[in-house]
Amino acid sequence: MADYIAYIRVSTKKQERSGLSFEAQQAIISHYAGQEQAQIIKTYIETESGKELENRPKLQEAINFCVANKAVLVVAKLDRLSRDVEHIFKIKRLLGDYFKSCDLPSTDSMTLSVFAGLAQREREINSIRTKLALQEKKKQGIKLGSPQNLTQEARQRGADANKAKAQATTSNKIAYSIIAAMRKDGLSYQAIADELNSTGLKTSRGKHYHRATVRNIESYFTASNV
Repeated sequence: MADYIAYIRVSTKKQERSGLSFEAQQAIISHYAGQEQAQIIKTYIETESGKELENRPKLQEAINFCVANKAVLVVAKLDRLSRDVEHIFKIKRLLGDYFKSCDLPSTDSMTLSVFAGLAQREREINSIRTKLALQEKKKQGIKLGSPQNLTQEARQRGADANKAKAQATTSNKIAYSIIAAMRKDGLSYQAIADELNSTGLKTSRGKHYHRATVRNIESYFTASNV
Protein backbone atom coordinates (compact mmCIF):
# COMPACT_ATOMS: atom_id res chain seq x y z
CA MET A 1 0.00 0.00 0.00
CA ALA A 2 1.50 3.31 -1.09
CA ASP A 3 1.68 6.19 1.35
CA TYR A 4 -0.82 9.04 0.98
CA ILE A 5 -0.02 12.71 0.46
CA ALA A 6 -2.95 14.96 1.39
CA TYR A 7 -3.51 18.14 -0.60
CA ILE A 8 -5.87 20.66 0.99
CA ARG A 9 -6.79 23.79 -0.91
CA VAL A 10 -8.73 26.58 0.75
CA SER A 11 -9.93 29.30 -1.55
CA THR A 12 -9.39 32.83 -0.25
CA LYS A 13 -12.47 34.04 -2.13
CA LYS A 14 -15.88 32.84 -0.95
CA GLN A 15 -14.80 29.42 0.19
CA GLU A 16 -18.38 28.56 1.04
CA ARG A 17 -19.04 27.87 -2.65
CA SER A 18 -17.16 24.59 -2.31
CA GLY A 19 -18.85 23.71 0.97
CA LEU A 20 -15.57 22.35 2.32
CA SER A 21 -13.59 24.08 5.03
CA PHE A 22 -9.99 23.22 5.89
CA GLU A 23 -11.21 21.06 8.78
CA ALA A 24 -13.77 19.30 6.61
CA GLN A 25 -11.24 18.43 3.92
CA GLN A 26 -8.80 17.19 6.54
CA ALA A 27 -11.47 14.99 8.16
CA ILE A 28 -12.64 13.55 4.83
CA ILE A 29 -9.11 12.63 3.73
CA SER A 30 -8.28 11.11 7.14
CA HIS A 31 -11.44 8.98 7.04
CA TYR A 32 -10.74 7.89 3.46
CA ALA A 33 -7.16 6.93 4.33
CA GLY A 34 -8.43 4.91 7.29
CA GLN A 35 -10.89 3.05 5.07
CA GLU A 36 -8.07 2.26 2.66
CA GLN A 37 -5.72 1.34 5.53
CA ALA A 38 -3.21 3.86 4.20
CA GLN A 39 -0.96 6.27 6.07
CA ILE A 40 -0.92 10.02 5.41
CA ILE A 41 2.75 10.95 5.65
CA LYS A 42 2.57 14.56 4.47
CA THR A 43 -0.05 17.27 4.12
CA TYR A 44 0.26 20.21 1.76
CA ILE A 45 -1.95 23.22 2.49
CA GLU A 46 -2.64 25.80 -0.22
CA THR A 47 -4.44 29.10 0.37
CA GLU A 48 -3.81 30.47 -3.11
CA SER A 49 -6.86 31.57 -5.06
CA GLY A 50 -5.22 31.48 -8.48
CA LYS A 51 -6.81 29.26 -11.13
CA GLU A 52 -3.59 28.37 -12.97
CA LEU A 53 -1.55 25.41 -11.76
CA GLU A 54 1.58 27.56 -11.94
CA ASN A 55 0.11 29.68 -9.13
CA ARG A 56 -0.17 26.68 -6.84
CA PRO A 57 3.36 26.12 -5.45
CA LYS A 58 2.20 23.64 -2.81
CA LEU A 59 0.38 21.54 -5.40
CA GLN A 60 3.55 21.47 -7.50
CA GLU A 61 5.54 20.35 -4.44
CA ALA A 62 2.97 17.66 -3.63
CA ILE A 63 3.00 16.31 -7.18
CA ASN A 64 6.80 16.28 -7.31
CA PHE A 65 6.96 14.45 -3.99
CA CYS A 66 4.45 11.84 -5.16
CA VAL A 67 6.34 11.23 -8.41
CA ALA A 68 9.70 10.92 -6.62
CA ASN A 69 8.41 8.68 -3.82
CA LYS A 70 5.62 6.74 -5.56
CA ALA A 71 3.10 8.16 -3.10
CA VAL A 72 -0.60 8.77 -3.76
CA LEU A 73 -1.92 12.32 -3.99
CA VAL A 74 -5.31 12.53 -2.26
CA VAL A 75 -7.86 15.36 -2.31
CA ALA A 76 -11.18 15.54 -0.45
CA LYS A 77 -13.12 16.73 -3.48
CA LEU A 78 -12.16 17.04 -7.13
CA ASP A 79 -12.85 20.78 -7.34
CA ARG A 80 -10.32 21.38 -4.55
CA LEU A 81 -7.74 20.18 -7.05
CA SER A 82 -9.10 22.19 -9.97
CA ARG A 83 -12.28 23.12 -11.83
CA ASP A 84 -10.52 22.97 -15.18
CA VAL A 85 -10.78 19.74 -17.18
CA GLU A 86 -7.41 20.28 -18.84
CA HIS A 87 -5.68 20.83 -15.48
CA ILE A 88 -7.21 17.71 -13.96
CA PHE A 89 -6.14 15.50 -16.86
CA LYS A 90 -2.66 17.03 -16.83
CA ILE A 91 -2.29 15.93 -13.21
CA LYS A 92 -3.79 12.53 -14.03
CA ARG A 93 -1.19 12.06 -16.79
CA LEU A 94 1.60 12.95 -14.35
CA LEU A 95 0.43 10.67 -11.53
CA GLY A 96 -1.52 7.91 -13.24
CA ASP A 97 -2.97 5.60 -10.58
CA TYR A 98 -1.17 7.57 -7.87
CA PHE A 99 -4.05 10.02 -7.59
CA LYS A 100 -7.31 9.70 -5.67
CA SER A 101 -10.25 11.98 -4.94
CA CYS A 102 -12.38 11.00 -1.97
CA ASP A 103 -15.64 11.98 -3.71
CA LEU A 104 -15.09 9.71 -6.71
CA PRO A 105 -15.76 5.97 -6.92
CA SER A 106 -12.88 5.73 -9.39
CA THR A 107 -10.35 7.99 -11.10
CA ASP A 108 -10.49 6.26 -14.46
CA SER A 109 -10.64 8.51 -17.51
CA MET A 110 -14.41 8.21 -18.02
CA THR A 111 -15.28 9.10 -14.40
CA LEU A 112 -12.81 11.97 -14.38
CA SER A 113 -14.27 13.32 -17.61
CA VAL A 114 -17.78 13.49 -16.16
CA PHE A 115 -16.87 14.99 -12.79
CA ALA A 116 -14.24 17.36 -14.17
CA GLY A 117 -16.73 18.62 -16.75
CA LEU A 118 -19.30 19.30 -14.02
CA ALA A 119 -16.74 21.15 -11.90
CA GLN A 120 -15.67 23.32 -14.85
CA ARG A 121 -19.29 24.10 -15.73
CA GLU A 122 -19.98 25.20 -12.15
CA ARG A 123 -17.02 27.58 -12.31
CA GLU A 124 -18.30 29.04 -15.59
CA ILE A 125 -21.80 29.53 -14.17
CA ASN A 126 -20.41 31.31 -11.12
CA SER A 127 -18.44 33.63 -13.39
CA ILE A 128 -21.56 34.44 -15.43
CA ARG A 129 -23.55 35.19 -12.27
CA THR A 130 -20.86 37.56 -11.01
CA LYS A 131 -20.73 39.47 -14.30
CA LEU A 132 -24.53 39.80 -14.43
CA ALA A 133 -24.62 41.07 -10.84
CA LEU A 134 -22.01 43.72 -11.62
CA GLN A 135 -23.87 44.80 -14.74
CA GLU A 136 -27.07 45.18 -12.72
CA LYS A 137 -25.33 47.37 -10.13
CA LYS A 138 -23.98 49.60 -12.90
CA LYS A 139 -27.50 49.96 -14.34
CA GLN A 140 -28.66 51.10 -10.91
CA GLY A 141 -26.08 53.87 -10.98
CA ILE A 142 -23.77 52.33 -8.41
CA LYS A 143 -20.17 53.31 -9.09
CA LEU A 144 -18.12 50.25 -8.28
CA GLY A 145 -14.72 50.77 -6.75
CA SER A 146 -15.11 54.54 -6.38
CA PRO A 147 -14.11 55.77 -2.88
CA GLN A 148 -16.55 58.22 -1.29
CA ASN A 149 -16.06 60.89 1.36
CA LEU A 150 -16.96 59.07 4.55
CA THR A 151 -18.13 60.34 7.91
CA GLN A 152 -16.45 59.11 11.11
CA GLU A 153 -19.43 56.84 11.69
CA ALA A 154 -19.15 55.42 8.19
CA ARG A 155 -15.42 54.84 8.62
CA GLN A 156 -16.09 53.00 11.89
CA ARG A 157 -18.67 50.82 10.17
CA GLY A 158 -16.10 50.10 7.49
CA ALA A 159 -13.49 49.18 10.10
CA ASP A 160 -15.96 46.89 11.88
CA ALA A 161 -16.89 45.26 8.58
CA ASN A 162 -13.22 44.71 7.73
CA LYS A 163 -12.62 43.11 11.12
CA ALA A 164 -15.64 40.84 10.71
CA LYS A 165 -14.42 39.86 7.26
CA ALA A 166 -10.95 39.14 8.63
CA GLN A 167 -12.44 36.94 11.35
CA ALA A 168 -14.53 35.03 8.81
CA THR A 169 -11.61 34.36 6.46
CA THR A 170 -10.60 30.70 6.65
CA SER A 171 -6.87 31.32 6.30
CA ASN A 172 -7.03 33.72 9.26
CA LYS A 173 -8.95 31.18 11.35
CA ILE A 174 -6.38 28.50 10.62
CA ALA A 175 -3.50 30.87 11.31
CA TYR A 176 -5.04 32.13 14.55
CA SER A 177 -5.46 28.62 15.95
CA ILE A 178 -1.71 28.17 15.49
CA ILE A 179 -0.87 31.69 16.70
CA ALA A 180 -2.89 31.30 19.91
CA ALA A 181 -1.20 28.03 20.80
CA MET A 182 2.30 29.33 20.11
CA ARG A 183 1.71 32.59 22.00
CA LYS A 184 0.78 30.50 25.05
CA ASP A 185 4.19 28.88 24.70
CA GLY A 186 5.79 32.33 24.75
CA LEU A 187 6.95 32.46 21.13
CA SER A 188 7.55 35.83 19.50
CA TYR A 189 5.53 37.14 16.57
CA GLN A 190 8.52 36.65 14.27
CA ALA A 191 9.02 33.06 15.40
CA ILE A 192 5.34 32.34 14.78
CA ALA A 193 5.51 33.98 11.34
CA ASP A 194 8.48 31.76 10.45
CA GLU A 195 6.58 28.67 11.60
CA LEU A 196 3.47 29.58 9.59
CA ASN A 197 5.56 30.11 6.48
CA SER A 198 7.27 26.75 6.96
CA THR A 199 3.88 24.96 6.85
CA GLY A 200 3.05 26.48 3.47
CA LEU A 201 0.16 28.56 4.76
CA LYS A 202 -0.40 31.93 3.09
CA THR A 203 -2.25 35.04 4.17
CA SER A 204 -5.69 35.89 2.78
CA ARG A 205 -3.86 37.84 0.07
CA GLY A 206 -1.66 34.87 -0.80
CA LYS A 207 1.44 36.38 0.80
CA HIS A 208 4.00 35.17 3.34
CA TYR A 209 3.48 35.93 7.02
CA HIS A 210 5.47 38.66 8.76
CA ARG A 211 5.66 39.74 12.39
CA ALA A 212 3.12 42.52 11.81
CA THR A 213 0.76 40.13 10.02
CA VAL A 214 0.74 37.74 12.97
CA ARG A 215 0.14 40.59 15.42
CA ASN A 216 -2.75 41.91 13.32
CA ILE A 217 -4.44 38.51 13.06
CA GLU A 218 -4.16 38.06 16.81
CA SER A 219 -5.77 41.46 17.38
CA TYR A 220 -8.68 40.64 15.04
CA PHE A 221 -9.69 37.72 17.24
CA THR A 222 -8.64 38.68 20.76
CA ALA A 223 -10.13 42.19 20.59
CA SER A 224 -13.64 40.73 20.44
CA ASN A 225 -12.87 37.52 22.35
CA VAL A 226 -13.68 35.39 19.29
